[in-house]
Order: sequence, then structure tokens, then C-alpha cells
Amino acid sequence: MSSSLRTNMWLMLGVSLILFISLGIRHGFGLFLSPMSLEFNWNREVFAFAMALQNLAWGVAQPFAGALADRFGPRRTIALGGILYAAGLMMMSYADSPLSLSISAGLLIGIGLSGTSFSVLLAVVGQAAPPEKRSMAMGIAAAAGSFGQFAMLPGSVQLLEWVGWAAGLFILGLFAALIVPLATLVKGNVQAQHEPSQSMREALVEACSHTGFRLLAFGFFVCGFQVVFIGIHLPAYLVDKQLPVVVGATVLALVGLFNVFGTYIAGWLGECYSKPRLLSALYLARGVVIALFLYLPLSIWTAYAFGITMGLLWLSTVPLTNGTIATLFGVRNLAMLSGIVFLFHQIGSFLGGWLGGYLFDKTGSYDLVWYISIALSLMAAALNWPIQEKATLRLQQANA
Repeated sequence: MSSSLRTNMWLMLGVSLILFISLGIRHGFGLFLSPMSLEFNWNREVFAFAMALQNLAWGVAQPFAGALADRFGPRRTIALGGILYAAGLMMMSYADSPLSLSISAGLLIGIGLSGTSFSVLLAVVGQAAPPEKRSMAMGIAAAAGSFGQFAMLPGSVQLLEWVGWAAGLFILGLFAALIVPLATLVKGNVQAQHEPSQSMREALVEACSHTGFRLLAFGFFVCGFQVVFIGIHLPAYLVDKQLPVVVGATVLALVGLFNVFGTYIAGWLGECYSKPRLLSALYLARGVVIALFLYLPLSIWTAYAFGITMGLLWLSTVPLTNGTIATLFGVRNLAMLSGIVFLFHQIGSFLGGWLGGYLFDKTGSYDLVWYISIALSLMAAALNWPIQEKATLRLQQANA
């Protein structure tokens, strides 16, 4: 086995395990909404705002985390993110007021996620993989994060039942601390050595003046709105509809399980077909699935069917979006550029998480937010369709 292949195998293992931990823990935060709100007599907007703040902090910090990883290498960025993530979970276990919840679950965990999630880690994979295998490699890494969402949910449920929400969060914090030693397995910026030199400022100017980049960013806003609203509020929505608590946890677990297949398939299809057109199809399919979920009679089995179908579409957008950015602009500043697009995703996440709680408290139901989600699906499908998946003139001239 060549040293290069062996290095890439360790890199993929490290990236996959880090995503497994960081996204697996985060996927279960919605399970803590009800027990924390009941203990402290909070309305749902308190927890929803903290989760929304988490996503906003994650998004704002992401371009800076990406720039640090591009400039100084990903290991330090990932390790720092792991420390903040673990600290945020442990502090969240002691949160007893809206302010302490917002600082721990919102700011600390949000900034920690910026160094331990897709934008930095998929950029590492994109920089290490050859261009013809880049989409598939990103799909495999994203699938590992998706499997964490499935595998860790039952553990979070058991922790809630065995030790309660506070001790459960502290234990999850100890588990998140494993990200720090795993960062030593990650090495970055291999393929970028073969690209023409470009400063971060030049990369920003080039990307922000590119129509396709702006359309990707606005489309990704919709992804964030939908997945965070569903991830945080779906368990409570199903309980409101008189379904057992375990159904909500099972639906989120099904989302995580089938997300494994969805992200892998999306990465594979991205090697064969236009990634922007695939994104349009995914967003349109999401709108159809949400509409069917609302208008068909609700039961345990329709809830499970929703989890399966939505899981196939859940994070399938990620390898396609990041792969398109790499095709357009190369991989030298991929983490930073992916971070900028991800900022729009997190603005959508903030609105999806917060509006879910706010509009529920105002109207007594989640119906209006579901309708907004359907309309946004149509908008995202229209935004991604005209994007041309073609390298910039700078890269074309360099390759020529």
C-alpha cells in the first residue's frame, strides 16, 4: 500500500469519526426541549431561541474557521472546535436560565461546530481527493456524519431515561472531547498545491462576484431553515398530535439512518450528472414530501415514512453544494468559500429554529412554518437550476 493511499485512509477515518461525533450529538438536541422546558417552566421559544442562536453563531464563525483551516491547516481548527463543543455541552448541563442556555447551547456549541462540521472537514476531503473522485469522497464522509445522527439518537434517549437531561448532557460533553485527539489524523490541502496561487482576498472577490456562488448561497438558506425546524420541533409536533414520545425519536433516527444512503447516493450521482440540477430536484422533492406529510392522515406509519423519505433528502445537498464550489473555484480556499455559503444555511437555520417556537407560541400550531417550508422548497429549486457547473476562467487558463 502506497504512503499516499495510507495517509488518505487515515484522513478519511479521522474525518468520518469527527463528523460522526459532532453531528450525531447535535442531531439529538431536540430531545432535550421538553424535559428542560418542563423543569424550568419555559415556553418553547426559550429553547428554540438557544438552538437558533447556536445555528447563527455556527454560521457566522464558519467562514473564519474555514479561513484558519485553509491558511494554517485543519488540525488546530478542529481541535479548538472540539474543546469549545465539549465545554458548551458541559455548561449546558448546568444551564438554569434562558441566558445560561443561550451562552452554552447557543454560542459555545455553535462556534465549536464551525470547526468540527462539514465546511472544514469536507474541504479537507475535497483537497485530498482527485477531482474525478471528489464528489464521491465528500458523499462518503457526509454519510459517516449521517450515520452518527442515526446511531447516537438511541444513546441520547437512553441517557435521558437513565440519568436525566443534565447528566446526559455532561456525558455527551465528555464524548465530544474525543474530537481533540482525532484531529491529529486530519491533514489538509494536497490538491491545492497544483492550483495557481490565490490570496483569500482574491478568492472572496472572485466568488462574491460570481452569480452561481450567490445562487448556491441563497439556495442553501432553504436547506438550513428546513432541517433545523424539523430537527428541533418535529418531536414536539408529533406529541401535540397525540403520538407517543418514542415516535419522534424514532423518526429522527430514521432521518439519520436514511441520510447515510441519501448523502452517499448524492455524492455518487454528482460524479455523473450536473450537481446544480440535482440540487433543484432535491429541493423540489422536499416540498412534495412535506406537503404529503401535512395533507395525509397522520399516524405512526406516516410519521415513519416521512422520516425515511426526508432522510434520503436531508443532507444530500451538502456534497453537491460543496462539490459545486470546488468545481467553480478550485480547492485552495475551499473551506473558507464553503463557510460563506454555509453562513446562509445557518441564517436559514436560525429562522427555522426560532420561528418554529415563536409562531407556535403565537398561533398554537406549527402549520404556518410547514407552509413556509414548502414555499421555500420551490424557491430553492428555481435558484439552483440556472447555475452553470463550469470552472472559472482563472482555473481554465491554468489547466490549459
